[in-house]
Amino acid sequence: MNSTTDLLSALVPTSFFNDPWSDEAKSMWVPIVAYWAYSITFQLIMQAEIPFFEQYRIHTSEDMRKRNRVTLSKVVLMVVAQQAVQFIIGVMLIQPSDDPVKQKLEQEAFTASLAAHIYNVLAPYTPSIAAVSDQIAWALYNVAWPCVQFFLGMVIMDTHQYFLHRLFHLNKTLYKHIHSHHHRLYVPYAFGALYNHPIEGFLLDTVGATLSYELTGMSPRLGMLFFTFSNMKTVDDHCGYSFPWDPLQVLFGNNVVYHDIHHQPYGIKANFSQPYFTFWDTILGTRFTKKRDAKKVEDNKEVKKN
Repeated sequence: MNSTTDLLSALVPTSFFNDPWSDEAKSMWVPIVAYWAYSITFQLIMQAEIPFFEQYRIHTSEDMRKRNRVTLSKVVLMVVAQQAVQFIIGVMLIQPSDDPVKQKLEQEAFTASLAAHIYNVLAPYTPSIAAVSDQIAWALYNVAWPCVQFFLGMVIMDTHQYFLHRLFHLNKTLYKHIHSHHHRLYVPYAFGALYNHPIEGFLLDTVGATLSYELTGMSPRLGMLFFTFSNMKTVDDHCGYSFPWDPLQVLFGNNVVYHDIHHQPYGIKANFSQPYFTFWDTILGTRFTKKRDAKKVEDNKEVKKN
């Protein structure tokens, strides 16, 4: 027991226990809580089999029982293991600020400098701008720039996951020994979203999130929002329900229906994009369409004839 406590103390900063509500601490545990809260909600809906929700279900319960090739307990175990690794990486990556007061003063100084630049540029054209230059600077620094960082993080994660995910399919060795674990869920369900081989979980999700965070220079608070949103998005993509009112499905073309195709035998070589956009599939011709699938069938027939 003492050795376990000592290891935990060595990995987790004391500040985490002193203030679990700090932005740094929340960026580590809030995404995990959100993952389980959101996925368990879908699981309860699935088990209840309420007719109103069942009309939007993509696969039946019987189909799930017959086609899936992994037990529920193993899925839970592998997801928990992956989240433990993500937590440890987060601890090493997101350290608490040594001097939060100094950091706040630096941010205020930067905002003031930005406001001065805005005033100098616009004042000759709009003399009344002096009254709102501070507000404009605040909005640019606290709203506009974080939105840009968040969007760039989404693009970085999509790019990282598309090419690595595609490699896991095209390389037979990688698929057989690593990525095939995830495809044991022919009928995906919510909390199986992060069910992967440990190597894939680390390379695809953990490294992808780390790159998005580091390359965009997100703050711990924005990182918490980004990691949480990414977790909820991937849960939604595996939830098994195509809800017409779900904003994560309506606003994103890469949604539960799009990804479910990838889990089926006819779409396993398509729809590699995840978790947000579909532009890499579109650009590189790997997006599943009926026309594309029909052409593939015709091409196979021609090969057999020859």
